[in-house]
Amino acid sequence: MKKRIHDKTNGLNYTLQGDYYFPELIIKEEEATYGKYGILRKNYLKEHKSGYYQYLILIGKLTEYLKQIDKEAGEQVEILVKQMAERYGVAEEMREENWMEWVRRMNGIKASVEEIVLQKLIYL
Repeated sequence: MKKRIHDKTNGLNYTLQGDYYFPELIIKEEEATYGKYGILRKNYLKEHKSGYYQYLILIGKLTEYLKQIDKEAGEQVEILVKQMAERYGVAEEMREENWMEWVRRMNGIKASVEEIVLQKLIYL
């Protein structure tokens, strides 16, 4: 039996491993340029949804998917932080008058918003 064969019908090369021929597949994945939320989603998929993770890798869409999730999560955080800051009266005037209180409240708001976004978008 030949060590390598080429199938003209599908254009794939196959390598002999034991008694079976396996296709020589090369996955072309673009460089990862996603941020915090994309990384969190990737880790979640690896650990809890490995079948879907492998599927995205095989079809070559993992990086694109993670970039989209990262973008959506970032936009949601930005929108919700603005809305919650307005609702709780955390305005620029407070920043000028008592910046430590402003920082404390904004950090609390951002932590709350990120927890919401993580539960609704990253860890589904």
